[in-house]
Amino acid sequence: MTHTFAQSKSALIFAALLCGAAGAQAQQVKLMTGPQGGSWYPLGGAISNIADRAGIKVQVLPGAGIANVLAVNRSRADMGFGNSISTVDGVAGRAPFEQPTKNVCNVATLYPQYFQVVANADANINSLADLKGKPIAVQPRGNTAEFITQQTLQVYGMNYKDMSRISHVSYSDAVSLMKDNNAQAFTLGTTVPASSIMDLASARDIKIVSIPEDKFQAMRKLNPGYTKLVIPANSYPKQTTPVPTIGYATHLIARCDLDAEVVYKVLKGMVENKADLVAIANAMAGLTPKLMAEDIGIPLHKGAQRYYKEVGAL
Repeated sequence: MTHTFAQSKSALIFAALLCGAAGAQAQQVKLMTGPQGGSWYPLGGAISNIADRAGIKVQVLPGAGIANVLAVNRSRADMGFGNSISTVDGVAGRAPFEQPTKNVCNVATLYPQYFQVVANADANINSLADLKGKPIAVQPRGNTAEFITQQTLQVYGMNYKDMSRISHVSYSDAVSLMKDNNAQAFTLGTTVPASSIMDLASARDIKIVSIPEDKFQAMRKLNPGYTKLVIPANSYPKQTTPVPTIGYATHLIARCDLDAEVVYKVLKGMVENKADLVAIANAMAGLTPKLMAEDIGIPLHKGAQRYYKEVGAL
């Protein structure tokens, strides 16, 4: 009997350990962020620190808007940052996605992103039409801004073949190419002011290239999710006038089948520790749960629904 009891006790302890291990494993979250030089990667680090206080271990990985949606949909990541326009394309199964992303849910809308085209001031680039024949730097494929670049060239009747050279690089590497005159313009999608553009402006005179109303409307025909934003005057050195451009929203996504409790805790922590996020992306300063819960055409995760209902945002 003693032997049997000891065996039973050992089995119970072993089972408890297994359950504990499974619970711990369930709290491990892979979060896809963005390229170095943008705001997503450090934001991911801040979210990881916040989640850690709630007992959730978040592994922060580099990523990109389109790539993150694909990774979350295929369960290669649990959460990620996305851009509203490309995530909506994914849910609908439109290009550049080959089929609908059915396992992608929205957690929180965070802040506006600005599509920015910066040129060296001496490159004679006053319009996107002037990019023809020039060497330009864009992000690697899978980045939302890289796809937007293709669409902006399209509404000007151009494509990559019309450029003298295309460099698919990170923001940091794009700045280096610009400083060395190996690129004369580069495109990116991030907050204003962008740290990478400020870095470039510390070494060279720059020009921020506008997207006029007619081209904005042409872009909206390609994707109705585009919004019109204006880069305020004096956002960058020697930029004395406002610059109209294209906007879209950064948001946090998760696998629809990710444990609702995990999503609830991460979201709750983000709201309660908003100052940590604002320190990285000042555009989030006015963020409220109601704005975070805004319907952007992507199903809301059950864990997020629970939190927003709890605080009266839904």
